[in-house]
Amino acid sequence: MASARPKTPSILKSLAGIRFIERGWLSANNIFIFNQDELHIVDTSYDSHRAQTLSLVQQHLNQHPQSQCVSIINTHLHSDHCGGNATLQSAFPQIKTYIPQASCEAVKNWDETQLSFIPTGQECSRFQFDQALQVGHQLTLAQRTWDILGAPGHDPDSVILYNAQDGLLISADALWQNGFGTIFPELIGESGFDEVSQTLDLIESLDVQLVLPGHGPAFSDLASSLHTARSRLDYLAQDPKRNAKHAAKVLLKFRLLDWQSIRLDDAQDWIVKTPLFSSIAKILGMSLDEIKKWAPRALIETGGARLSGDLLINQN
Repeated sequence: MASARPKTPSILKSLAGIRFIERGWLSANNIFIFNQDELHIVDTSYDSHRAQTLSLVQQHLNQHPQSQCVSIINTHLHSDHCGGNATLQSAFPQIKTYIPQASCEAVKNWDETQLSFIPTGQECSRFQFDQALQVGHQLTLAQRTWDILGAPGHDPDSVILYNAQDGLLISADALWQNGFGTIFPELIGESGFDEVSQTLDLIESLDVQLVLPGHGPAFSDLASSLHTARSRLDYLAQDPKRNAKHAAKVLLKFRLLDWQSIRLDDAQDWIVKTPLFSSIAKILGMSLDEIKKWAPRALIETGGARLSGDLLINQN
C-alpha cells in the first residue's frame, strides 16, 4: 500500500492563481502561476516525462480557454527541472523562457558539461532561452511580483523566487520539507557547504508562509524544515566522504527511476562512463572498478533498489 502524502497546507488551497503539482523525484515539481489570461510554468520536469508536462499544461489551458502559455521559468538547469523546455517551446512558439543569468552562456553554446548533463549521465533536449533571471531583480507573473534571489549550494547558478505579499517561496532544491538537493560543487573541489548554509540563512530571513519546493510536498512549517536541513548539512560537512557517498547513491537512483530496471552490468558500465563517479571515487579513495560495484550494493542496502538475477530493479 502506498504511503499517504502529507496534507496540503490550507494556505495553498486558498491561494488564487497558484497550482502546485507534485511530480516525484525523477521530475521536479511544476508550479503554475496564472490568471484568466496568462499561464507561467516554473520548472518543466525530466526529459522522459516531457509528454506528461505538456499534457498538464494543455489540461490547464483547456480549463481556462482565454489563457495563453506565456513563459517558462527555470530555477536552475539540472535536467529534472528543464527537461520539458524544448517540448513546450515547440508546442507554444510564443512562449518565453527565463533562466538564471549565470547559466546563459552555457545554454547559448549548449555546453552539456557546464550544464551538468554529461557529468551526471543524464539527458536534456536542447532548448533556447529568451531572458535572464537576474539576482536582486523582480519578476512579475500573472500580476504577482517575485523577488529573484540567489541560492547557491546545490547548484551555484540556482535562484529561488519570493513573493512577499503572500509570503510564498519557490525554493527549488535549496530547501525541501526534509532536506535539500545534493551538494554537487563539493564533488569537484568547489565550495558548497558554506553556500548551502548561507542560502538557508537567507530563507530564514524572509517572512515565509508557504514553501513550494522542487521536490516533495508544499509545506508551511519553515522552522522545522530549516532545523532538519541544518542538521543534515552539519552531518555532511563534518566528513566530505558522507556527501560523496550520498551523491553516488542519488545519481544511480535517479537514473534507475528512469530505467526502472537494467542489467547490473549495464548499470555498472554507466557508472564508469559517468564523469562525476570518477570525482566521487577519488574522494572515497576507490578505483572506478570498486565504485561501480559499491554503488549498486549501497543503493540496495538502503532499500532504493533490489537485485533479481542479473537485473537491478528500482524500489521505492
